[in-house]
Amino acid sequence: MNLTVASSPHIRGNFRTNRIMLDVVLSLMPALAVGVWQFGFRALVVTLLCMAAAVFTEWLYSLVTKTRNTVVDCSALVTGLLLALTLPHTVPYWQAALGSAFAILFVKCLCGGLGQNIFNPALAARAFLMLVWPVGLTRYMGVDGVTAATPLHHMVMPALPTESILDMFLGNCPGSIGEISALALLAGGAYLIWRRVISIRIPAAYLGAVAVLTLVFSKTDSPIDWMLYSLLSGGVMLGAIFMATDYATSPATPMGQVIYGGLCGVLTVIFRYFGLFPEGVTYAILIMNACVWFIDRHTAMRRFGTGKGVQVK
Repeated sequence: MNLTVASSPHIRGNFRTNRIMLDVVLSLMPALAVGVWQFGFRALVVTLLCMAAAVFTEWLYSLVTKTRNTVVDCSALVTGLLLALTLPHTVPYWQAALGSAFAILFVKCLCGGLGQNIFNPALAARAFLMLVWPVGLTRYMGVDGVTAATPLHHMVMPALPTESILDMFLGNCPGSIGEISALALLAGGAYLIWRRVISIRIPAAYLGAVAVLTLVFSKTDSPIDWMLYSLLSGGVMLGAIFMATDYATSPATPMGQVIYGGLCGVLTVIFRYFGLFPEGVTYAILIMNACVWFIDRHTAMRRFGTGKGVQVK
C-alpha cells in the first residue's frame, strides 16, 4: 500500500494548484497588457525574463536536490509574473532575473516549498532588490521615455499628483509595470473572486482601511481627492488584490482575513506618511505575513462541544 504524506490541510476538492495558478496568471493579463501598452516592449521582456528565471531556478533546485519537480504546478510562473509587475520597466535585466531567483530559492524552496514559505516570495524579492539596488527600482520613466516622478512622489511633498484621477484609474501615469491601471487590477480581482480563487475579505479590508485613514488624515484641503489618489497610486491595488491574498502567507480564518487585511492597510498608510520611501505596501504585507500564525491561532473557531475557555491546539 502506498501512502502519500503531505502537509495540511488534507481536505480534497476540485481545485488543483496548477488551475488556481493559471487563473492568477490569466487575471494579471489586463494589468500586464496596460503596462506593455504604456511602457513598450521592454516591459514585456522584463516580465518574461522574471518568469523564465523563476521557473529555471525551481527546476534547477529540484534537479540538484533530487526532489520532485514542482514546476508543473505553475507557482513559479506566478511568482515571476508578480515580481515583474512590481518593477519599473527600466530595471536592469540581470536585477530582474536575480530577484526571481532569490524569490524561488531563498523564500520558497529553502523554506520547504509551495505552501511552506512564511513570506510572499515576490514581495520578499522586491524588498531584497530595494535594499541592495534601490536606484534600479526607483527610477521611473513616463510614456514619452523621459524620467518622470510617480504620483506617489508628488504626494510625499505633500501635493496632489499632476495626473487626473481618470488617468490614474486607467493607467496613464508613470509607475511599475503592473501597478498603474486600477481598472485592469480590479477586473483581474473580480475574475478571481468569480472563480472562487480568492474571497473579497482581504482586499476589502485592506482598501477600506487605506480609504478611511487617508480620508480622515488627509494632507491636503481635498480629503476625497487625497483618498482616491492614495488608493489609485503605487501598489495598493496590486498588493491588496494579488499579494495579500496569497494562500500560504495569509490567514485561513474569515475573521483573521479581515483583521489581516485591515492591518495591512493601516501599516501601508503609516509607512507612506512616516517612512523613508513613498511606497509602503511591500513592507506592510511582509510584516503582516510574519503575524499570520498569531492571527490564525486567536481567530480559530471553537470546536463544537468544547466549553468556553478551552483552547483548541
